[in-house]
Amino acid sequence: MPRDSLPCLRACLIAAAVLVIAARADAHPVPFSYLDLRLEPDKIEGTLVAHIFDLAHDLNVDPPERLLEPSVIRTSAPAVIALLAPRLTVASAGRALTSTWSSVETLPERQSVRLRVQYALESPAGTVTVTARLFPYDPNHQTFLNVYENTALTQAILDRGRPEFEYFAGTRQGVLAVMRKFIPAGIHHILIGPDHLLFLVGLLLLGGTIRQLAFVVTSFTVAHSITLSLAALNIVTPPARVIEPAIALSIVYVGADNLLVSAPGGGRDVRAWIAFAFGFIHGFGFANVLREMDLPTRALGWSLFSFNVGVEIGQLVVVVAVASALSAIRLRSETAGRQLAFAGSIVVIVAGTFWFVQRVFFPGGLT
Repeated sequence: MPRDSLPCLRACLIAAAVLVIAARADAHPVPFSYLDLRLEPDKIEGTLVAHIFDLAHDLNVDPPERLLEPSVIRTSAPAVIALLAPRLTVASAGRALTSTWSSVETLPERQSVRLRVQYALESPAGTVTVTARLFPYDPNHQTFLNVYENTALTQAILDRGRPEFEYFAGTRQGVLAVMRKFIPAGIHHILIGPDHLLFLVGLLLLGGTIRQLAFVVTSFTVAHSITLSLAALNIVTPPARVIEPAIALSIVYVGADNLLVSAPGGGRDVRAWIAFAFGFIHGFGFANVLREMDLPTRALGWSLFSFNVGVEIGQLVVVVAVASALSAIRLRSETAGRQLAFAGSIVVIVAGTFWFVQRVFFPGGLT
């Protein structure tokens, strides 16, 4: 072979390799499946569209196009159903529903196969939980989910990182399910949040009448309810790196104000205004937690309301317990009550300062 023909041959081989790679890439379709569920009072109707490439891989059919032949898909239908049925589960109120599969048909224009499935309901669904792990061999596979209820449509994407989706129905049962989930979540959050709790305790250290304390707590509630809703609805979303240090500073401020007010010739008691002003910041902190819970768009209003109710219940438990204990101490000894308020305010300042330094200079580094 002449030497001057080698570059030409090499170029041809490279071009051929590129064409082969491109052809193989084109042969692998986009890894998607499509699941539609329609909620009715006594059943859930569903259709599942799966690509023949994925089905052929798991059923060892070669070439995949054979699954588009009517005779082949008829004989393969039981195997297709046996493959997909355990990989797709639908539950209502935490109980898995029994599926009835039927009507396996080809969609040549989409290079896909469509199956129909039905789930019987004993009563109208409150929650519907869909779990889809259709083709585990492909880590990039996604299932596009559409849930229809009357004229409403809710969409989600399920994949390896998020194989489950919980849908709250727009029924009385659905509202109750939202409340059962988000009220305890609100209670849990306020009771395990030391910064929010310490802010509340700081507001209660100086004591006062029931009317005064109720006004303080109500001011805090109104303020954080506003920003909780704004942030959860993505109307105002300040970053956590700003909100978390600000919450710590609010705790320091409460402790320092207590010392100033309790000192001889101290200033006026403005705890209600402090609670209101800093309540806006704490509301953004609550919202950061709520957003992590993947709020249901179908029941967004009820989930916000329920979470806030839970926060207020937990808050009320803390206020009643702390205020009662402080009141009992003051009834026994006024001096002991003042000393406790002073020492408690120092603790509040120290803790708030620690959290501020941690969150600004050592985020995630201190415990």
